[in-house]
Amino acid sequence: MKRKSGVLMPVSSLPSPYGIGAFSKEAYKFVDFLAEAGQTYWQMLPLGQTGYGDSPYQSFSTFAGNPYFIDLDQLVEAGYLEAGELAAADFGADPEHVSYDKIYSERFRILRMAYHNSPYALQVAERWAGYKEETAAFEAFIEKYAAWLPDYALYSAIKNAFGGKSLSDWEDDIRLRRPAAMEAYQAKLEDEVRFYEFQQYLFRQQWSALKQYANEKGIQMIGDVPIYVASDSADAWAHPELFQLDEHGRPSAVAGCPPDGFSATGQLWGNPLYRWDYHKETGYQWWLERLAACFELYDIVRIDHFRGFDEYFAIPYGDTTAANGKWMPGPGMDIMNAIKERFGDRPIIAEDLGFLTPTVLQLVKDTGYPGMKLLQFAFDSREPGDYLPHNYPHNCVLYTGTHDNDTVMGWKEHVSAEDLDFTRRYLNIHPGDALNWAMIRAAFASVADTVIIPMQDYLGLGSEARINTPSTLGRNWQWRMKPDAIAPELAGRIRELTELYGRM
Repeated sequence: MKRKSGVLMPVSSLPSPYGIGAFSKEAYKFVDFLAEAGQTYWQMLPLGQTGYGDSPYQSFSTFAGNPYFIDLDQLVEAGYLEAGELAAADFGADPEHVSYDKIYSERFRILRMAYHNSPYALQVAERWAGYKEETAAFEAFIEKYAAWLPDYALYSAIKNAFGGKSLSDWEDDIRLRRPAAMEAYQAKLEDEVRFYEFQQYLFRQQWSALKQYANEKGIQMIGDVPIYVASDSADAWAHPELFQLDEHGRPSAVAGCPPDGFSATGQLWGNPLYRWDYHKETGYQWWLERLAACFELYDIVRIDHFRGFDEYFAIPYGDTTAANGKWMPGPGMDIMNAIKERFGDRPIIAEDLGFLTPTVLQLVKDTGYPGMKLLQFAFDSREPGDYLPHNYPHNCVLYTGTHDNDTVMGWKEHVSAEDLDFTRRYLNIHPGDALNWAMIRAAFASVADTVIIPMQDYLGLGSEARINTPSTLGRNWQWRMKPDAIAPELAGRIRELTELYGRM
């Protein structure tokens, strides 16, 4: 990755009249803003359908896209919806927060209306009778993604039929995919299955158009890949052999992180762990297909919790904290060699934050992938490791913070007086100087090849704009940017820094 810069901005955080950001005109406007600001990258959170806790890292499928991101205005233009139907829907009244409960109840109701009014429905309205080319394209789409789409669509249809129950609470015959049950549910839910396939078709169409527009403007998309899949997911249901599950489909241990300076009991994520011995026997085929799907969506891929390939933290199933977990060996360079053989030099970012052992550091070094650095960590005495800019290698991606950190201005209010004093001295901050811009300038001036700044730090927002607080539920993944936030003056200021420090 050459000396460039970009912005971290979740799609969900874009402005929108429909409660959550989408592949809408606001997304295209954001691309224009990035181009005007001289940026090269738009980094976003995972685009998968959000599950438990509304987290994009607990998705119902590692391959399927989030239907929330489908632009509803385009469906009005296509004739699948009436504008009045959108105006009458309640997506939440707060333009700065996502109301997931309202999005969940309204979005699928609206999309179901669009499906029945489209040429792709199982029972097609007479006015679409001549649209053979469109329906042929839809059938070709279903065939192209046959490796995952039918399982995802049937899983989603069954989950909806069960009132949203988690996979673990399904009846055994279908939870364990017994043939008679599979056949019965497939026949019973045929129309509903097609509805979920329809959503994925719209997602891919709209995302592809947005990505093409961005690429034509010189903007590359950085996508985020969670290392784990959710326990309540089409992946765990369709391919239990990939995970550490018993004959009843129950995990023996689950994923998380050990206690540290930020969490006395650690982080209990609850994801099923991989059967790395099985993956090795298959030549890591599932992982290669997963990354192939990611490279189809994104220009650059960031792999979350990269250290899990060296060692993974296994927590006994049923524990309520991560305190009793232990480190177990991962596949290490063996899977990395398979990835390199398949994808060559396709750009990958290794998320290597937190406590790093010598073997983790060696794995990142051996791959040649750039790791990550965080400026907030450099000035926080609770964080192990040395993240001060004068120690950075060129081959890294530098952030002021990520989705798991407070904003810079929020961090300032909660860090110790000693740490804040050191920050001011190190960055040569004078009274009246804004800390967020001092950190941004330090990032741009560093030797790091790539700098990514969260949009909230450019806007100088406080803790109210934080995306996620690990190990908590209730107020995460909700922040949305105000519609008038990205002014030309801001783009000009960012562009000036980009030119000054040679990142154009």
